[in-house]
Amino acid sequence: MIIVTGGAGFIGSAAIWMLNQRGIDDILVVDHLGNTSKWKNLVNRNYRDYIHKSVFLEAIEKHRFDRSDTIVHLGACSSTTEADADYLMENNYHYSVTLATHAVANGIRFVNASSAATYGNGSQGFRDDLATLDRLKPLNMYGYTKHLFDLWAVRTGAINNMASLKFFNVFGPNEYHKQDMRSMVNKGFHQIVENESLALFKSTHPDYKDGDQRRDFVYIKDCVDIIGWLIENPSVSGLYNLGTGKARSWNNLAGALFDAMRRPENIAYIDMPKPLRNAYQNYTCADMKKLKEAGCPIEFTELEDAVSDYVTNYLQHEDPYL
Repeated sequence: MIIVTGGAGFIGSAAIWMLNQRGIDDILVVDHLGNTSKWKNLVNRNYRDYIHKSVFLEAIEKHRFDRSDTIVHLGACSSTTEADADYLMENNYHYSVTLATHAVANGIRFVNASSAATYGNGSQGFRDDLATLDRLKPLNMYGYTKHLFDLWAVRTGAINNMASLKFFNVFGPNEYHKQDMRSMVNKGFHQIVENESLALFKSTHPDYKDGDQRRDFVYIKDCVDIIGWLIENPSVSGLYNLGTGKARSWNNLAGALFDAMRRPENIAYIDMPKPLRNAYQNYTCADMKKLKEAGCPIEFTELEDAVSDYVTNYLQHEDPYL
């Protein structure tokens, strides 16, 4: 059995889609649905059962899942603006440590979600090098909790018995419930439909023109293909970046979106909110050498093709879910 925590979330439900595509449905979904619309991500999916994340943690501590084949741990609060630090410590850090400890102790394959938010302002670069891990200074509490887990995994040696992925700017179907944390492709699509224009933040850094701030945008389908490869290759362990290795500008992203929607380009540059200015990443780009050297064969979808697939096959459809 494969356990997917955060299984109703964006990456989690896409991972279940990937497993279903491979004929796998012996899956336990772990999540906290609450009053969100995340449940819609599961409607098209096949899985054995669902369990609440707190009940699952109690079951883990009672050794009820000691014989599971794989735990894909994608459950976390991913809001970069979440202010409750104690909640993030418990939900993102301590919960992850408990699951990883259980998996390592029982020989269970453990695939974990870290984040590019751990790199902070990028002054230390974007290499997934364990030797420089302790130099990183995340800019928000979400990134800090992910960084703490990475440090714990290295310090205890658990990293040698798991695969942990530093996701960069992931976008694609099934992110609809994420509200303010949705990708700009998703937000921009609706802005263009409603206003015929797309708003981007003005630059607050002299090295970047408005809209020229750059990110490593990676399509959800590529991400879950890599998760599938890691499940099939349990001997691959370590901390790895998961981006395309290419930095593209917000203007590039906007252009791809207007093209996919067959609308004339119309970008409005707006002031960046003050609370974001000191915690804003003007540039991210994954160094993908390490994952490639591990033998990962995945070829990444070009930004324009990925945006086109998302718009044409999902956002413009009545049923936009994977």
